[in-house]
Amino acid sequence: MVISKQIQDTLNSIPPGKVFTIADFNVVPKYQPALVKALGRQIAAGNISKISKGKYFKPKQTVFGSLKPPVTEAVKDLLEKNGKPIGYITGIPAFAQMGLTTQITSAITIGTNKYRRPLKRGEYTISFIVQSNAITEENIPLLRILDAIKLIRNIPAATPDDFIINISNLIGNLSDKSREHLCTLAENYTPYVRALLGAILENIGSDTFGLGKTLNGVTTYKLPVSEQALPTKSSWNIVEI
Repeated sequence: MVISKQIQDTLNSIPPGKVFTIADFNVVPKYQPALVKALGRQIAAGNISKISKGKYFKPKQTVFGSLKPPVTEAVKDLLEKNGKPIGYITGIPAFAQMGLTTQITSAITIGTNKYRRPLKRGEYTISFIVQSNAITEENIPLLRILDAIKLIRNIPAATPDDFIINISNLIGNLSDKSREHLCTLAENYTPYVRALLGAILENIGSDTFGLGKTLNGVTTYKLPVSEQALPTKSSWNIVEI
């Protein structure tokens, strides 16, 4: 059958590790039941795997066995639309890549401009946090830094003092322009994030780009950070818990 050849040709063209859906086959509606059955046979034969309802992937074969698709592939539809970013991976998986924790998890956190309910996709549990700033390719690395500062109390496998040292190194490696942009983005975060960012910037000898003016001078911020790790914390009203 022509439809069978079309399905096989499309499968052959899909690279291992790429997540695909029925829409990728360009099959007219009347042949979609046949497509679903054909994909079911491919799953049974071990040629493809199903990651969630309507989403499949071709496992990449290595000497160590089959590899699952990258996390970004598994949630690609939640991260971009029409080639533009609509979300970004943050939380523990992102913080691990940034060197802020050694924790490994199958829980995925996605920053997005609109509230979404948590969902389950295969082995992944996906939750969402609302991001008030525009989500752009330029902003995403900076938003992850701010998310990490916001979640300082909840980052596993790292003490708050170790976190301060590591996040300070990341911020110190940014250009002046990027640090200024980081401060602009921080204005849409809670005050303790701005206070902690200001203390970090001051501690590494950087301009704080007016962050102090965005804070209430009489408010104190209780954070689990020692003076040894962040000597400038008192000038930003940060007190240790």
